[in-house]
Parts: sequence; structure tokens; C-alpha cells
Amino acid sequence: MTDQHGELDAALERVIEAARHHLAAVRAAQGRIDDDDVWQAYVALNNASYAYDEQMMDAFGEVTPWDVESIDPNEADQRFGGLEAVEATDPHPQVISVRQRRDYRVPSVSALIRAAEAARRAGTPAEDEPAPVEGVGEAVLELLQSGDGSLAALDVPELEPLDGVVMVSEVAAPVDLESFDDDDPVGPFQPAPDDRLVGRLDEHPFLELEDEEHDHAH
Repeated sequence: MTDQHGELDAALERVIEAARHHLAAVRAAQGRIDDDDVWQAYVALNNASYAYDEQMMDAFGEVTPWDVESIDPNEADQRFGGLEAVEATDPHPQVISVRQRRDYRVPSVSALIRAAEAARRAGTPAEDEPAPVEGVGEAVLELLQSGDGSLAALDVPELEPLDGVVMVSEVAAPVDLESFDDDDPVGPFQPAPDDRLVGRLDEHPFLELEDEEHDHAH
């Protein structure tokens, strides 16, 4: 049992050391996404925690709060880090622009504003009074900001989706938002003369009511 205690103490020290190394890697990455050092430290912390949990079970029949599974470091490198190891040989990297438009019908302006005010209230500290939502445009922006920022955030009963379009183009340079005024509705979306349209995808909403009426006709 003494050996088991010593092994358990050593496993705990490995967890503490791995946690410190992970924290240092996260701090050094300063918010960079898919940082390799952070990922390697995460795998080490995960596996140290898993080993400690297993040894705790073996020694005392107890478990830790860490619900983790062992990660194969070699497999993890191939799956998540393999692309970083590939040397870029293309001397002409491309920039792809994806432009999307989706239109919506507003069946009830008041219902849409109420939904946006509820979203704003949910994201406001309890001690503060949220400002009222003024108008349809502000309501839509509030729903986008309170959601994930994508058009999926507008999948609400208060908005009826109409047709949309997605256009993918090869462009010479990425968009420079600082070169356009905040109230410029065209500039950031205007294709440049040397942009090349790769393809266009037309989107049509699923009209469930029309389909049901069609079925009833038969």
C-alpha cells in the first residue's frame, strides 16, 4: 500500500506540474487560436489527470471530478497538428471572399422588438436597466450580437426567411474595413475589377405551409 501511496503522490505532482505548464502556455499564447504549445500542454494535463484518476481508483476505489479520457499524443499531433507541420510551397497564396445575403420578412414589428429586448435583458447585469430597442434594424443587430453573430442567430419565429444568396470569389487582397465609412452600405461588398467569381449558391427557404397545402390537394 505504501508503494501505491507514493505512486499516487507522484501522479498528483505530475498533474500540478502539467497544470502549471498549461497555464504558462495559455498566457504566452495571448489568445492565439490553435496554438501548438497550448495544445501540447492540454494533452499533457489531460493525460496526467486521467492517470491520477485511474490510480486513485486503484488505491482507494475513489474517483476525481475530472471526466477525461486518455489522448494518444501521436494521434493528436496527426489529427490537430499535422497541418502546421506542412511547409507552404505555394508562392501565390490566395484570398477567398464569401459574400452572403439573406432577406427576411417581419410579420410583426412589435413581436420582433420584444424578442430583441428579451435578448438584451438577458445579457445585461441585473443591477442595470437595459436601453429600449428602437426599430427593426436595431432589433436584428441585437439578436445577432446576443447570439453567435451568424445568420443562425436570426432563426426566430419573429423573422420569416426569404431567398438568399452566397457568392464565393477569389480576390487579390483581403477587405480593409478601415478604408470604408461605418455607414457605407456598398463599399465592403463591392467586388474589385480583378476579383474572380468562383460560384454562386442560391438559397430558398423551406416553405412548409405550401408543401402541406400541396399534399392536401392530393
